[in-house]
Amino acid sequence: MKMTLNELPIGKEAIITEVGGEGVLRYRLLDMGLIPKTKVTVTKVAPMGDPIELRVRGYTLTIRIEDAQKIKVIEGAKI
Repeated sequence: MKMTLNELPIGKEAIITEVGGEGVLRYRLLDMGLIPKTKVTVTKVAPMGDPIELRVRGYTLTIRIEDAQKIKVIEGAKI
C-alpha cells in the first residue's frame, strides 16, 4: 500500500520509493540515509505527534512530520 512516511503505523516496516522536497531539504534527507529502496520502520511518535523516530540502515533517526510527508513508501514491500 502506497503512503507517505508519516502515515506508516508504529512498528511497521516499509520501503522508501521516493524522496520529495526541493534543494537543501531533499539533499539533507538523502544524506541521512532516506534513499529509495531502503527499509524504514517507525519506532516511536512524540506525545504531541511530532517528531517521529525511525529505524533506518541500523540507526535511529528522528524527523519532523513535515519532512516525513515528503517521503513516499510502500508498506510491507520486499526489496
